[in-house]
Amino acid sequence: MHRPSAVERALREAAPHEVFDVFRSAVMRRHAALAVDLLLVDYAMTRLQPVGVLPHTRPPVSVYDSAPGRAFGAQEAQRAYDRSASEVTVYLPVSVRGDRLGVLAVTLPEGERAEPSVVEDLQACADALAHEVVVAGRDTDLFLQARRAERLTLAAEMQWQLLPGRSCSRPEYSLGAQLEPAYAIFGDCFDWSASADDLYVTVSNGMGQGIDAALLTNLAVNALRNARRAGLSLSDQACLADQAVYAQYRGSRYLSTLLFRFHVPTGRVEMIDAGSPKVWRVRRGVIETVEMEAQMPLGMFEDTEYASQYFEVEPGDRLLFISDGVYDALSPNGEKYRLRALATSINSTRLLPASQVPRVMLQELLGHRGAGPAEDDSLVLCLDWLGRADRGDR
Repeated sequence: MHRPSAVERALREAAPHEVFDVFRSAVMRRHAALAVDLLLVDYAMTRLQPVGVLPHTRPPVSVYDSAPGRAFGAQEAQRAYDRSASEVTVYLPVSVRGDRLGVLAVTLPEGERAEPSVVEDLQACADALAHEVVVAGRDTDLFLQARRAERLTLAAEMQWQLLPGRSCSRPEYSLGAQLEPAYAIFGDCFDWSASADDLYVTVSNGMGQGIDAALLTNLAVNALRNARRAGLSLSDQACLADQAVYAQYRGSRYLSTLLFRFHVPTGRVEMIDAGSPKVWRVRRGVIETVEMEAQMPLGMFEDTEYASQYFEVEPGDRLLFISDGVYDALSPNGEKYRLRALATSINSTRLLPASQVPRVMLQELLGHRGAGPAEDDSLVLCLDWLGRADRGDR
């Protein structure tokens, strides 16, 4: 079957709030489907939430123990047969450049048998839908509302709108990140941006709670983006953000931040530790912290100068950026999470892809912390470095 150009064209011509309705109609005609549903992952990445309120819309399902959840986690199509109704439902990942948005569910008459050519065509349709969901999200709240298992705090709303995504992949690397508590995060944040030869990653831990922390983080992240997009060096990016935060708060509030520039052809890393969250490296099965020279947090003092440090990553390396809300988390009886528990968590997730690691680690942290309200938000960002076949000149 040819690539679904008719479906893509229909999606491009649809009004933003009608994108999925148009898609559903097109796929039902194309494959004589009995039902087509879109399930988007919620902010906590624990449930897949249905888009729209229609008679055949499926209820939310778990990402842990369901066929849609397996499709989401493995990023591969899954089939579920209903012999009593003579139906087969195909669950397909809906993702954009490694950013996992959710799952498409297409129910077909069992006679179709979901042959490989049919599944391949449905996956191409799901890929087209993923791109349009991202674009339509600029002009409608429909898809953002569908992701909510509960109401976001205003601070959390601001923080989620600030993020680039929650996962990203290229042949040279794979990224995944998650924040908790997902519906009431404070000042933790991450950002990334890639060009042909460079990957920029920043991880921030804003001072304070609620709106104050969110405003501080928004100012700092946008100052860093402004400097990066102006083509400034990494140290100048830190200096500009430092000046912006200090000018606003005069040192009463500041931001602990890690700034990284990965040179993709060689694996050479330039970094600035302004604060900072901790960095762990897993290399050939050995877990170790990455030692850095700590410098002043952004905005603590006027006209702070920042100096870059350097190291190299090797193909197969895994880097984990972890905020203090993880390693300082307290159990109900006041016991800290501690480094040994953190190292155990890192080791237990070593076989998972980078996109899944943060969620699993934060779930393990929740088991230590208990179900009560968090005293601090927590951030985990995982970077798997694959490198280029040709490492280039060093």
